[in-house]
Amino acid sequence: MEHKEPWRATLLTIFPEMFPGPLGLSLAGRALEEGKWSLDAVDIRGFATGRHRSVDDNPFGGGAGMVMRPDVLDAAIRGTPAPGPLVYMTPRGRLLDQELVRELAAGPGVKVLCGRFEGVDQRLLEAHGALEVSAGDFVLSGGEPAALIMLDAIVRLLPGVIGKEESLAEESFEWGLLEYPHYTRPQMWDGRAVPDVLLSGHHEKIRAWRRRQAEEITRQRRPDLWDRYIAAPDQSSEG
Repeated sequence: MEHKEPWRATLLTIFPEMFPGPLGLSLAGRALEEGKWSLDAVDIRGFATGRHRSVDDNPFGGGAGMVMRPDVLDAAIRGTPAPGPLVYMTPRGRLLDQELVRELAAGPGVKVLCGRFEGVDQRLLEAHGALEVSAGDFVLSGGEPAALIMLDAIVRLLPGVIGKEESLAEESFEWGLLEYPHYTRPQMWDGRAVPDVLLSGHHEKIRAWRRRQAEEITRQRRPDLWDRYIAAPDQSSEG
């Protein structure tokens, strides 16, 4: 899907120096240099007032930690025009999956709010209709590492970023399955041989073998994905 303007990522963070980080390397970095997408890291502290430019305060109701202030975050959001939805990275959000990655890649961009401390004031999220997204069932020190994961997944789907775009169709989750095993030279290594079918040159047999492998790996390792796969309409095993 082509965009009139490059897909744009805008990060609101108290650590703008963390970006582009790994996104400035490899395929994502090359695409960034070529203008296939853009990235802006905005320092939230630049919108704070007072001598100390504080972005957080004690939570109402007591408790450990600090909470990011809604007035400061609101000023940062409104003061940073950017396309796309406001995404807040949080362990309590919708689990990041390939479906959501595709949705975000198809849009004009995202504005990502990277929280710190104990999180952000709930009123801020409600006022801006933030999409809460989780990178997984674990807790990080802040939203920046989670944002890097999400952006890496998105950027590789943008037009022209991956050289052989047909390879995207065979990756994990594209069939609703985990990916099949891969092999390369040498043909015999450490007493282990490459499966004969991959040396046969018979493309239909290779395709069927890879599908069976993907199904078996998914059934063993991710029963949640397997249940969804076998329940999907027009889905059948080629085993």
